[in-house]
Amino acid sequence: MSAKAISEQTGKEFLYKYICTSAAVQNRFCYASVTPETDWDRLTQEHPWLRTERLVVKPDQLIKRRGKLGLVGINLDLQEVQEWLKSHLMSETSVGKAKGVLKNFLIEPFVPHIQEEEFYVCIYATREGDHVLFHHEGGVEVGDVDAKAQRLMIAVDDKLSEDQVKEQLLTHVPDDKKEVLASFIVGLFNLYEDLYFTYLEINPLVVTQDGVYILDMAAKIDATADYICKAKWGDVEFPPPFGREAYPEEAYIADLDAKSGASLKLTLLNPRGRIWTMVAGGGASVVYSDTICDLGGVDELANYGEYSGAPSEQQTYDYAKTILSLMTREKHPQGKVLIIGGSIANFTNVAATFKGIVRAIKDYLGPLKEHEVTIFVRRGGPNYQEGLRVMGEVGKTTGIPIHVFGTETHMTAIVGMALGHRPIPNQPPMDAHTANFLLNTSNSAKTPAATRTASFSEARTSNDATPAKKSKAGLPAAKATTLFRKHTKAIVWGMQTRAVQGMLDFDYVCSRDEPSVAAMVYPFTGDHKQKFYWGHKEILLPVYKNMADAMKKHSEVDVLISFASLRSAFDSTVEAMQYSQIHTIAIIAEGIPEAQTRKIIKMADEKGVTIIGPATVGGIKPGCFKIGNTGGMLDNILASKLYRPGSVAYVSRSGGMSNELNNIISRTTDGVYEGVAIGGDRYPGSTFMDHVLRYQDTPGIKMIVVLGEIGGTEEYKICHGIREGRITKPVVCWCIGTCATMFASEVQFGHAGACANQASETAIAKNQALRDAGAYVPKSFDELGDVIRTVYDELVANGTIIPAQEVPPPTVPMDYSWARELGLIRKPASFMTSICDERGQELIYAGMPITEVFKEEMGLGGVLGLLWFQRRLPRYACQFIEMCLMVTADHGPAVSGAHNTIVCARAGKDLISSLTSGLLTIGDRFGGALDAAAKQFSKAFDSGMLPMEFVNKMKKDGKLIMGIGHRVKSINNPDMRVQILKDFVKQHFPSTQLLDYALDVEKITTSKKPNLILNVDGFIGVAFVDLLRTCGGFTRDEADEFVEIGALNGIFVLGRSMGFIGHYLDQKRLKQGLYRHPWDDISYVLPEHMSM
Repeated sequence: MSAKAISEQTGKEFLYKYICTSAAVQNRFCYASVTPETDWDRLTQEHPWLRTERLVVKPDQLIKRRGKLGLVGINLDLQEVQEWLKSHLMSETSVGKAKGVLKNFLIEPFVPHIQEEEFYVCIYATREGDHVLFHHEGGVEVGDVDAKAQRLMIAVDDKLSEDQVKEQLLTHVPDDKKEVLASFIVGLFNLYEDLYFTYLEINPLVVTQDGVYILDMAAKIDATADYICKAKWGDVEFPPPFGREAYPEEAYIADLDAKSGASLKLTLLNPRGRIWTMVAGGGASVVYSDTICDLGGVDELANYGEYSGAPSEQQTYDYAKTILSLMTREKHPQGKVLIIGGSIANFTNVAATFKGIVRAIKDYLGPLKEHEVTIFVRRGGPNYQEGLRVMGEVGKTTGIPIHVFGTETHMTAIVGMALGHRPIPNQPPMDAHTANFLLNTSNSAKTPAATRTASFSEARTSNDATPAKKSKAGLPAAKATTLFRKHTKAIVWGMQTRAVQGMLDFDYVCSRDEPSVAAMVYPFTGDHKQKFYWGHKEILLPVYKNMADAMKKHSEVDVLISFASLRSAFDSTVEAMQYSQIHTIAIIAEGIPEAQTRKIIKMADEKGVTIIGPATVGGIKPGCFKIGNTGGMLDNILASKLYRPGSVAYVSRSGGMSNELNNIISRTTDGVYEGVAIGGDRYPGSTFMDHVLRYQDTPGIKMIVVLGEIGGTEEYKICHGIREGRITKPVVCWCIGTCATMFASEVQFGHAGACANQASETAIAKNQALRDAGAYVPKSFDELGDVIRTVYDELVANGTIIPAQEVPPPTVPMDYSWARELGLIRKPASFMTSICDERGQELIYAGMPITEVFKEEMGLGGVLGLLWFQRRLPRYACQFIEMCLMVTADHGPAVSGAHNTIVCARAGKDLISSLTSGLLTIGDRFGGALDAAAKQFSKAFDSGMLPMEFVNKMKKDGKLIMGIGHRVKSINNPDMRVQILKDFVKQHFPSTQLLDYALDVEKITTSKKPNLILNVDGFIGVAFVDLLRTCGGFTRDEADEFVEIGALNGIFVLGRSMGFIGHYLDQKRLKQGLYRHPWDDISYVLPEHMSM
């Protein structure tokens, strides 16, 4: 949602902080907020004026006409305010159909004034610009301001001047107040624009000799502008409409939504209700709510919500478990139903989202059975068959009644089943598996091109009709009637490879001669080529860093498909419109601020550019062109016969519902000629009427389907068009959102524009107006397909439509990744891993989620145990590993590894190169003796050899005993590192047999030479063998295997890396120059004849 109501306190805070006017705004920041938890002593300390001023008190909970409802206490002292609040605070009251508890109040200074000093001012946004309403009589009895007020419309990008205000708004205002009011209204308008308000009303606005007083204020701001206004807004709280509580679960889902690229919405209507929904898609969620209410379930409907935009399995799990938690808190005597519905997805992987829902169902298995929950599922889209199979399987294995349906079932049929109005089929028919659509089942490898691009019901020539009309001088450029042809070429902004491949596959099955995508623009990399498939072949498409280069090199392009983010969509769209070759722009991003969208619309109208979006999936013209992910995967393209034109054109707001229309129209008529989803924002770039008129003027289109929506008045233009004879083709229309008038409090639906601000904007009013104008309007969405079929059959019967014989399309090979997703193929993996998995929502180390690693404070030793040994080691073992890393971290700059690192660092090399130089010196003679010592001592001990026998044998074989000996330390100058480790091991290890054996060897070797001690490498080697053998986590074979494969040397490598990095940083910090070894430290020994 974009336009969101803010509290009066928040609105006044914005005004007092940021308004810029010469008018003296009085009582700035003089307000105090009261809740049931308020400490009055503290409140009066923070606001001392409460004790001295006469006061006004009123609820601040988005309640309209508080004065008329008797909810304002006027001209009271502090004690009287407290008395007044005793009878109002936490009391239940009714406002219209809404019933709620008064819990937030605002106290302000009382402003003595007379009626003649009260005025009314309101600013609100429309598609064309911002309207300023002013009336010289404000206050409680202001009445119908729409009829009374002076009105001034400021077009998009225009400025408001004081002269305009005086001349057009202040005609009935006394002269002594005109200057003050003009300055204030201009300042208010500038504030409204700068802080992205969409609605701002002050009534009354009081003007006295002292200045301007804002008594009552109501406002909405464009929440999508948060990234622009964050510095000024701060953290804005958006209170719920009066009559609906703010639930923590709603806040949790809102937080998930804010952190996700997907859309996740939840509104609780009646937590005790028996009918719960979990619907995919902003438009579909409204349709399901409509159908539930139509069938009498309004009082039992528990929630409204939607998930869409390809949420991950984990995000869907979090969303589903929240709903399941809510619905299993209170029992219902009739049990409960959960409707998991949705339209046919365009790009969401249905199987992935259903896996998240299944996880949640399994987690709530007991409560679901206890509350007698029955689940009804209907879904379509990418990989939906696998999703339905998984959902059906969980029903069979758990015993929970789960009824599963696919695209063969009408979208809302499951609502009738759930509410007992429709029988539940025992064996629902299942459409073919995704793969069956993609495998070549015909002998024809290619369909003749001539038959593929013509309209399905008439001659081929109609498809290339109506080029863009040239505009007369001084008038806005006329827009093209035909947006897409079989030769249309597009540039895609953004690295959306999946969407581009989908477009190319569509082109191929439509038998286009060339791909519809000419190039891509991606500012974050240099110019390069990107690989795609064209049927069986691989092709390269150019990717440009700059749009200018792409436009210059591809002058044939006239469509831009923008996948730019909501933050960059405005700039990239404005840039694209600078190129006269571009006639159509599709803006996919959701959440573009409305003020920016209106500027785009104005510029597009001036330049004759058609905008589809924002917040859209795009559009499709079967046999010619499709935008991005429109129409879904190839299986849906083929199932809905979108590879060739039919006779029906449609326009909708919702992307998911447009795909549902593809399905309905393909099942009830000869198919789609063209379809556009204009987007769910309040101000779509092109309107219903824009496209309906295009369809009217396109000969190949014989009937039009419009899926309207609550909010706005665009559908009334269709009514006028039908009445005036501008629209003569049959129009089937249904406006979704009929349930809104049945709810006690206002519900903001999934689309930003789906909110009625007046009675004429309700879906019920618009459906009736369309019916009265002569459009074909069903009784409900359930009957939409039947009405479409009836109208189509009439057109066939009277010869308007002559259905053609179906011709199969060419086949497109399935991508390997998708075939694997469907389980159709298998191949051996190139790599195997058993220590870590990063694919899910949470990183997993050897089966342990990273959150658990930190929760249990496993430390570095514990992590090493998981990643190296795939074991959760005992606490003492983890501590020993960490001690080993600490004692081996460094041993001064003179040792070979540190020396090499230092020389490399001083030669100007980078950290990685310098570290590698040092690590390459590790071996049997430096640092790498851990493994060798462990192997030698283990072999001797395991064979039963006495320590003296072991020493003598090694001497006889002429081999060094690894881990014995030190250049500096001796029996008289012991290595404290070894001593520290020895004390710990003796205290904590259950057994130290090999260490004891090594210490006996040390006694023999040091008797011969004092420095032949058990050094730190040797100690760690033998102690680690004791650890592996006796900690209880390994078999003897496993312990020996880890020694054999070099795990122990890893301890030294890991530990000493810390020291080497330290030496590198030290040399850089000291700014040491290139190292050159001194001559006097080199013995030059040359052959005698050479030295002569």
